Amino acid sequence: MAVEHPPAMPAGDQSRIHDIGYRGYDGPRLGRAYARRSLYSQSLRGAYGLGRSVKSKVLPMLLFAVMCVPAAIMVAVAVATKAHELPVTYTRYAIIMQAVISLYVASQAPQAVSRDLRFKTVPLYFSRPIETADYVRAKFAALASALFVLTAAPLLVMYVGALLSKMGFAHQTKEFAQGLVSVALLSLLFAGIGLVIAAFTPRRGFGIAAVIAVLTISYGAVSTLQAIAFTQDSNGAIPWIGLFSPITLIDGVQSAFLGGNSAFPGGVGPSDGEGVVYVLFVLGLTAACYGLLNRRYKKVGL
Repeated sequence: MAVEHPPAMPAGDQSRIHDIGYRGYDGPRLGRAYARRSLYSQSLRGAYGLGRSVKSKVLPMLLFAVMCVPAAIMVAVAVATKAHELPVTYTRYAIIMQAVISLYVASQAPQAVSRDLRFKTVPLYFSRPIETADYVRAKFAALASALFVLTAAPLLVMYVGALLSKMGFAHQTKEFAQGLVSVALLSLLFAGIGLVIAAFTPRRGFGIAAVIAVLTISYGAVSTLQAIAFTQDSNGAIPWIGLFSPITLIDGVQSAFLGGNSAFPGGVGPSDGEGVVYVLFVLGLTAACYGLLNRRYKKVGL
C-alpha cells in the first residue's frame, strides 16, 4: 500500500515569527549614581555576610566581636577600679589588634572582587551605565567603610566607657577624635592594598594567602630590621625603616601628629618632618592602589 507524503515546503516557508510579548523598559533610568550606590551598599553588606548564607556571616562577625571584646573588658576594669585613664590609648588599640584587622582584610578583600573575576561577571557590570571608575570606587569605598566600622567600634566602646566612668570629657573626646582619624587612614590604606592583591587572582584562597603574606611578612621584616638598628644604636634609621610596612606607616603617622605612643623599638617615633613623609607615603600608596585597580579593571572589562 502506497504511503502518501505531504509535499515538501519551500525553504522560505519554514521560518516563523512569533510574538511572545517582550516589551521595552519604559520606567525611569536611574543612571550611574544609583548603580554606584547600589554596588557600594551590596558590597558593604557582603563584607559582614549580610544578605548571604549563615556560613558567610560567621568569620566577619566573629572578628568584629574579637575586636570589641577586649575594649569592653578594659572599660569594665577601668570602671571597677575607678581609673583616671584607660589602660590603652585610642590610637594604640588598632596597632595592638593588627592581626585581627589583617585577617579581616584577607578574608573580605577577595570576597569583594575575586568572585566577579572567577565567574567573569565584571563585563556585565560595564554593560550597564556604569564605568570602570564607578566599580572601583564602590568596591574601594565599601571595604574601607567595613574596615572603619571594624576599627572604630571598639574605640566607641572605650569612649562611652570612659565617659561613664567620669573621666575628663574634653581629654577623652580629643583622644577619641585622634583615634578615629588614625583608623580612617588605616582603613583606606588596608582596603587599597587588600583589593589590589585580590584583584589579580580569581581564586579566593590564593587571594587570602597573598594578603596575609604581604601584611604579615612586611611587618615582620620591618620590625626585625628596626630591632637590629636599635641594638646597633642606629636610632636615626628606625623611622625610615618604618616606611616599608602598612601598619608601621600608620603607627608613624599617629605618633607624629595624633598624640600616639610609638610601638617602634625604644619608642623612637618619627619627628614632625619625618611624619610629613609618613603622611605622604600613606596618601601616595592609597592613591597608587586606586590607580592600579582602575588599570586592572579596564583590562578585565574589555
